[in-house]
Amino acid sequence: MNRLFPSGLSRVALLAAHCDDLAIGAGGTLLVMCTAHPGIQVDALVLSGGGTAREEEERNALAAFCPDADLRVTVAKVPDGRLPAHWDEAKNAVEELRMRTEPDLILAPQAGDAHQDHRGLARLVPTAFRDHLTLGYEILKWDGDLGRPNAYQPLDLALAERKVSLLWEHYPSQRHRPWFDREAFLGLARIRGIECHARYAEAFYLHKLALDLAGG
Repeated sequence: MNRLFPSGLSRVALLAAHCDDLAIGAGGTLLVMCTAHPGIQVDALVLSGGGTAREEEERNALAAFCPDADLRVTVAKVPDGRLPAHWDEAKNAVEELRMRTEPDLILAPQAGDAHQDHRGLARLVPTAFRDHLTLGYEILKWDGDLGRPNAYQPLDLALAERKVSLLWEHYPSQRHRPWFDREAFLGLARIRGIECHARYAEAFYLHKLALDLAGG
């Protein structure tokens, strides 16, 4: 399996439409990254949930998923499920994040996501971050929109279990949902692990990548 090793990873931007999207789509990757790079600057923008109990869930969860990071979290108040009708508000939030950071890596929803909020945010990201390495995470849901990702972060058993444990601990508001359980999260991670010769993995969609084969 070909591997990419980003050098000088010191700043990361995280974007999500809803509280819990980042942890579900990239929680294991955040644990790997922040553990390997203590003090890494992590700027997170979540478009909905601001001023509600879900904001507290999200702040506590991201603190757990980003250990030893310089974490900065913004939770906006775009209504859940209504991003297309609040395009200017979402666009402004993304632009404000862009003015605050020059990230080495961006984690955001993938453009083929069936949820209108996820898909809308995915389309906004490249309008503000024009020349950045962006990985689009996937979120398991009833829409059945899982595709063929082309980038993977392998996870060992301990990391996969840690991700599931943190999800269950920090998002009690979601425990009643039929897709929010250990079997679903580990099942998808096992499939993605098979695809990259690992036990478990999180998968991403990489749209564009510039090579520097000369190492300059």
